[in-house]
Amino acid sequence: MGGLYWPGFVDAMAQLLLVIIFLLTVFMVAQYMQARELSGQDSALAKLRAQIAELTELLALEKSAKAALETTLSALTDDLKAQRSKAASLAALLEETRGKEGKTSALVARLRGDLEAEKKISAEALAQVELLNQQIAALRRQVAMLNAALEASEAREKESKAQIANLGKRLNAALARRVQELARYRSEFFGRLRRILSRRSDIRVVGDRFVFQSEVLFPKGEAELTEEGKAEMDKLANAIIELSRQIPPDINWVLRVDGHTDSDPINTPRFKSNWELSAARAISVVKYLISKGVDPRRLAATGFGEFHPIDPSDSEEAKARNRRIELKLTER
Repeated sequence: MGGLYWPGFVDAMAQLLLVIIFLLTVFMVAQYMQARELSGQDSALAKLRAQIAELTELLALEKSAKAALETTLSALTDDLKAQRSKAASLAALLEETRGKEGKTSALVARLRGDLEAEKKISAEALAQVELLNQQIAALRRQVAMLNAALEASEAREKESKAQIANLGKRLNAALARRVQELARYRSEFFGRLRRILSRRSDIRVVGDRFVFQSEVLFPKGEAELTEEGKAEMDKLANAIIELSRQIPPDINWVLRVDGHTDSDPINTPRFKSNWELSAARAISVVKYLISKGVDPRRLAATGFGEFHPIDPSDSEEAKARNRRIELKLTER
């Protein structure tokens, strides 16, 4: 049995060996083929690498050329900008030169016109100078005549000044005499008033003025004469008319009627202030005197309000003294 298995085993082993040999042969053929393929690939790869190297070198050259071209282009651009700037400057200079030429031409034309005008004016000026010389000669003759007249006038003026000085002295003396006369008439007038008016303490002479306390003539705060006040004014009117007959007509006199109030303010529908009350009282006296025949040209009415008191104190007695009508005989 063992002898039978061995040949089969050997046969199997031979077949296995054949298979192995076949496989090895196939493997070797495959390796060979693969080697040949790889060898071809290596050759192609080498060629490819050589081409890549060549392309890389060409690319480097292209980059270098591009950089050079860019540098050249930048330089050319700068040159172009500079040329354009120069061209613009030259154009502006050309325009400016043309403008200056135009202005110069206009200036030359204007100067020529001015020169012609000056020549014309010079000719006219020469004619005027000749005329002025003639006028100056005539004026000199007139000045000589005027100097002679002036000397004569100065002589007459000296004589006139002496006469005026003498006349002034005489006039001052005449005025002084008239002032003295008026003062004498005023003294006589006030003396007559003292005699004819009621002898009351509220009617008196203060300096060069004849004073009526307001209560003698008016109700408090009013400007209409009372009956008592009218009676006193009648006496005053007769005295003024008598005085008018005695004072010479060349003495320009006037009887001034001054109204005064106390310091108490007044504000009524008729009188808004003491000014108005004092003026209304003075006017009321003047109107009444005119109605009794006194010449209105010899009368004047003035209101002073509370601003000229006789007694500056604030007592009731002082206020009563400050409420008054004053008569003053003076020159107009």
